[in-house]
Amino acid sequence: MHLSKKCSVFKVVLSALMIVALLQLIYLSFLSKFHGKQQRYRYSELFGGSGGKKNGHPEKNSRKERLRYSLSTGGIFDNSGQYRVYKNLIKSDFTTNQKPGSDPSSNVLALATHTTINNLHHLESLLGRWQNPLSVAIFAHGQDVKFATALVYALSFFCPQIQSLVDFHLVCLSGEMASFPEQDREHFAGLEDCASVFSRLETHRDTYKNYAISGNVSYPNNLLRNVARGGTESSYILVIDIDMMPSADLHQQFLALIMRRESVSDEVFVLPAFEIRHARKMPANKAELVQLYQVGEVRPFYEELCPRCQAPTNYSQWVNSHVRGTGTLEVAYTLTWVDPWEPFYIGPHTVPLYDESFKQYGFNRISQACELHVAGYKFSVLSSAFVVHRGFKIQGEFHARKDEENKRNRVLFRSFKEGLKTKYPSSNRRC
Repeated sequence: MHLSKKCSVFKVVLSALMIVALLQLIYLSFLSKFHGKQQRYRYSELFGGSGGKKNGHPEKNSRKERLRYSLSTGGIFDNSGQYRVYKNLIKSDFTTNQKPGSDPSSNVLALATHTTINNLHHLESLLGRWQNPLSVAIFAHGQDVKFATALVYALSFFCPQIQSLVDFHLVCLSGEMASFPEQDREHFAGLEDCASVFSRLETHRDTYKNYAISGNVSYPNNLLRNVARGGTESSYILVIDIDMMPSADLHQQFLALIMRRESVSDEVFVLPAFEIRHARKMPANKAELVQLYQVGEVRPFYEELCPRCQAPTNYSQWVNSHVRGTGTLEVAYTLTWVDPWEPFYIGPHTVPLYDESFKQYGFNRISQACELHVAGYKFSVLSSAFVVHRGFKIQGEFHARKDEENKRNRVLFRSFKEGLKTKYPSSNRRC
């Protein structure tokens, strides 16, 4: 009798557990179907259909149709015929809404940068600091062409600040073409907000070691710089690599500087370049930078790899100049270019383009600085503005063919300098 009661209780408990387990399975099945339906909706919203009346997002469908149109053009070939360029693949609201007669102060300075998809995650922190018009040229190869197209569209779709301020341009090999990514639903599952897109980009970080792109493809850094520059109509442009960070409030301070000074067409404004240990927080102003510099957490850019390449900046003079806070931006001193200086600078949109013959590692920026010198430009160092590279540059981090590329580009640089004599016959300056 007692045993029979125990069995009955056991059966009741077991039945209850089975019912709970069954309910849990039904609930999980419901959640899975709901999540799948939600993902299909988000994907459809991103890449499917058209027409604002269908889903109530006319501005987002307009963005989608502009992307379709940009892709339908097939892009244009660069001068060498080796690369296909999709200029203004995705336009920002800032660029789209610019009209003749707009307030000129709103378009004084833009930032231009370049990258592969594996470094595009840096855009989040760069735009967070810059918060003004930004032009990004992306190089993609192979499967990354479709991936880059989809991810930059998703960024412009989900991230309001990117929608407002960032123009994207895509460069690939001439034999490759970008296409609208509507057939890759499973590949882009999980893209539902701005954070999720950047999380996806994080999975592609450091895919390549610097310029070591799969398939032995050359990274066309100077072509990308020119594409990014050409993607903005600002009066002045700052060109930097995407893993660099400008000082805070640079845009506002530079605008105030330009308003105070008479415009000079043959002047560029140098921002001293530094590099910081990975673990350290990026300094916002000169006072913070100098403090880190004095304890060795910040050092001149390329100090280990090529100290002569930045030494003409005269870091000692700049660090000890009187402006150390976030006060008025001024010209601290003016320099004449000397070999092998390759400064980062803000320049008028009329400065000579970068020579696109230079690819991969070596002489790609110094060639342009050399041409500025021969063309008669002066180099004015700003008192409290700067750029900082995230992480110390060290010898071991470079790809295997770095020295070979540097040697080849050195030969090209000699030829380039000879060409400048013909291009600027009346100039008595040489590099």
